[in-house]
Order: sequence, then structure tokens, then C-alpha cells
Amino acid sequence: MADNPMLKFVGTGQAYPEKRSAGDRADDFMEISRSFLLEKAEEQASRCSQCGVPYCATHCPLHNHIPDWLRLTAEGRLREAYELSNLTSTMPEICGRICPQDRLCEGNCVIEFSGHGAVTIGSVEKFITDTAWKEGWVEPLVPGKPLGQSVGVIGAGPAGLTTAEYLRVAGYEVHVYDRHDRAGGLLTYGIPGFKLEKDVVMRRVQRLKDGGIIFHEGFEVGRDASLEELRGRHDAVLIATGVYKPRDIKAPGVGAAGVVKALDFLTASNKAGFGDAVPEHEDGTLHANGKKVVVIGGGDTAMDCVRTAIRQGATSVKCLYRRDRENMPGSQREVQNAEEEGVEFVWLSAPIAFEGTEHVTGVKVTKMRLGQPDASGRRAPEADPGSEYSMDADMVIKALGYDPEDLPKLFGAEDLSVTRWGTLRVDHKTMMTSMDGVFAAGDIVRGASLVVWAIRDGRDVTEHMHRYLKAKAAAGERQAA
Repeated sequence: MADNPMLKFVGTGQAYPEKRSAGDRADDFMEISRSFLLEKAEEQASRCSQCGVPYCATHCPLHNHIPDWLRLTAEGRLREAYELSNLTSTMPEICGRICPQDRLCEGNCVIEFSGHGAVTIGSVEKFITDTAWKEGWVEPLVPGKPLGQSVGVIGAGPAGLTTAEYLRVAGYEVHVYDRHDRAGGLLTYGIPGFKLEKDVVMRRVQRLKDGGIIFHEGFEVGRDASLEELRGRHDAVLIATGVYKPRDIKAPGVGAAGVVKALDFLTASNKAGFGDAVPEHEDGTLHANGKKVVVIGGGDTAMDCVRTAIRQGATSVKCLYRRDRENMPGSQREVQNAEEEGVEFVWLSAPIAFEGTEHVTGVKVTKMRLGQPDASGRRAPEADPGSEYSMDADMVIKALGYDPEDLPKLFGAEDLSVTRWGTLRVDHKTMMTSMDGVFAAGDIVRGASLVVWAIRDGRDVTEHMHRYLKAKAAAGERQAA
């Protein structure tokens, strides 16, 4: 009987792809980790214990067949591993790069609980699909037999692109509308290249374009067409805009020059990475070179900002967060990467004012302490009286998260119902909004969340839209008869 290629976790230690040195990687926007070599990927995949109840898969929003493609990888059957990983995800190599595996699949790995260190699932997933692109295994998108109906998708982020792909394969004519000059949403303009190199996103978008999906870039609903006009053009519409309204700070001096929004800062950096002319880089408004930078926030956007500022040549970068390290929402791996690159974290601290008249010169900070748990179960931060002090800053970046924009007003659609949080209200059985034939998915429904959840929502809403469109076509045939 042949040797079992699996269950090697006792004799084989956990290993991630090698990271470039902090000094080396802080000089560019390339990804910080090299990819596995084939032998290393097979070796790490072989550590999987092939659980009867795979917690990794149940804690993955897409319920990827993780143990199965790990086994195929360990057996050297990489093409089959890719095909299996591709069954449940439209962007496996992107999820492999940016999913917080420490909170999802790897964080729930049974051998992690046993003390042997989780299987490095994300790195293997990235390796499988990168190899598939290199070897030509990623097949073109082939549209289904034309069904004579069209769909409009508003928003070219992960939710919108996922739905567009599945509906095109089903045989619908699909139009994607996006306000930016490139598709991809936050994958393109929000996430820095050192986490997700842009050619990885662009080759996915190109595959959709080659499959006949029609992209309308630089298109703003409400300016270039109302929602009602798009409903007239299409048999069904999906709203998958994400949430882009930055949360603000209420503090004196917050409007001073040099106090900037995280997404403006990250978008400018990513545009420059594409080779675009970025005036705010030329004049220094959104460039950190030579500046003392303070970033306010503790989520993944804050981590993206501090690590971008380092690469732009800031003289110092500090991250202010009102809770402690254990209670921050961002990935602990990202904090570690940032610290290695020279970021200083100032825990249990919050801004109370911004100093400077013509331009920001500093942040007035109060120390915080954690009180009783709030409604979310996390201990609420409280100001520590008498602990105020000032911190020098030439640039302050606000990275406090995002809320939904006022879509009914923006889209000229008063009938579009929203929740008290501003997210779109949907019937959760159908994922349809208050307007017939208008569906919604992703962050605009669930609030700021993970890319993997947006892909899951895009996959789910496809089924509901398909059902609606079939019923609409059948009703039309009955009327014609």
C-alpha cells in the first residue's frame, strides 16, 4: 500500500513563504512574500490532518473544499487542485493573498488547536492559482447560450465582478458600471500593491472583458444615468457599490491642511503605481515623503496607510489606536509586518485636537483605558483624565472605517429603502431591494466587511437574480401568447 501523503503535521513543521527583509521590502510596493516552490507547497499541504469535520472549510465564507485541494496538492495533482479551488471562488489567488486567514480558515485549523501550527492554507491557495495562470490552466470565460436578457451591475468590486462572471456564463448580456477609470473597486485602488499586486487584479478583469462583459468605466450613477434609467435599459440591476463614505473625527482642527482621508491617500498611491499622473503626489498633499506621519485607526485600512507611508519615505510613522493590541480589529500579521518595517504603534491613545493654523503641526492626544464591555462585547475605551500630551505631525491620515453613501439621493431613487445604518434594505430570501428587479450584495448590504464575504454575496445573489429573470422571461412569453 502506498504511503499516505497526508497527516505529516507531527514530523513537518509549519512554514510560510519566505518574507523579504523589512529594509528591502520597505523600498517598493511589490508583495512582501515570495511564492512557495512546488516541493514546499506539496510539503506544507501534506500537513493537513484531513479532518472528518473540516473547521477550515466551515469557517470559510465560501466553504472552499480546502482539505480536498490540499490533498491534491500534496499528491502533486496541482491542476486538479486548482480546478477544485476554482469551483467555489471566482478569485482564489486574491483571497489567498488578502483574506485574514488567521481569523478564518487557518485560525480554525484543528492542528492549530493541537499545538502544531495551522496548515498555511492561504499561501497554498495563492500558489495553486498563480501556477494555473502561469501554466495556462485558467480557461477563458465562455458565455452561455444567449438568453435575450440583460443585467446591469453597479460597482466593479469583488461582489459585482463575481455576479457579472456567473451571469455571463449563464447566458445573459452583462454591463458593469463603475465610477473609477479601472475596474476592481478596493482591490484596485484601496489595497496597496505590497498586499495585492495590481496585475493580479487586472488579469481577472481582462478575463471578464474578453468573455464579453461590457464595462462602463468612469460612469457615475446619478450623473451619467439615474437608477431608473438603468432599470429601463436592463431586465435586472445589481447594486454592489461597497461603502465609501469615510467616518470622521469630531475634534478641533480636523479641517486643517495636512489632515487627509485614508482612501484619498491610498487611491493616490495606487494610481501612481499604475503610472498615472497624480497632482496630489507632485505637490506633496497626499505623499508622505519626508513627513512625520500619524495614522488614526486600528483596522486593515490603517495598516495599509502606515505601511504605504513607510514606502513613500516618511521620516516617522505612528499609529494611534484607542484600544490595546489584543482588541484591535486589524490583522495581527499586518501589525507584525508594520512593526518590522518601522511603524510605531501607540496603543490606548486617541486624538482630541489637531494643532497648527495654516497646516497641521501636531496631534493632541489623550491616553485611554478599557472600561466595561459595550454592546459589541468589546471593552469600551474611556479617556484617562489628565493624561493629555502633544505629538508632532506633518501629515495625519484618518483611517476610522467607512459608512454607506446616501444612495437614494446619489442615484435619484427615493424609493430605494435603507436601514438606519444607511445600508440597503433587502429581502434576505431574495436579496432584492425595495425596488422590483433591483438587487443588492456585498458591503452596501452588510456594511464594511471582507472581500471573501463580498464574493460569497455575489455568488448568492446570482441565483436569486437568475430565478427572477427566468420568471420574468416566462411571464413575457405568456403575455406574448
